[in-house]
Amino acid sequence: MEPDGTIDTVFTFRKGGFDGPLKRYNPRGFVADRVNHSTWGMRFVWPVKAEYLITYLRADYGVTVIGRNKRDYVWIMARKPQIPEKDYQRLLEELAAQDYDINRMRKVPQSWPQEK
Repeated sequence: MEPDGTIDTVFTFRKGGFDGPLKRYNPRGFVADRVNHSTWGMRFVWPVKAEYLITYLRADYGVTVIGRNKRDYVWIMARKPQIPEKDYQRLLEELAAQDYDINRMRKVPQSWPQEK
């Protein structure tokens, strides 16, 4: 949390594949829902804020699901490269109940450094 109330976030990925160049974005987060803290705006480029709805957050913050009211995008994100299959299927069931088209879901291959 920054002094102005925004949230400094970091998004890193390898462009084009596991051997691609490392890219890093620092979008600024804005909490729009001051009661549940579940509706955010994320600004990657000023002045555009993208809607981010936290639809699920595991108690230990290890898994989260981010969606949109339009139901056009949804992301299942985890702090580890794999989510147990039964947990993943349960999340898909919840997303289907929220009217997301789970047939469009795609898993992104993960390659993380070995933990020491």
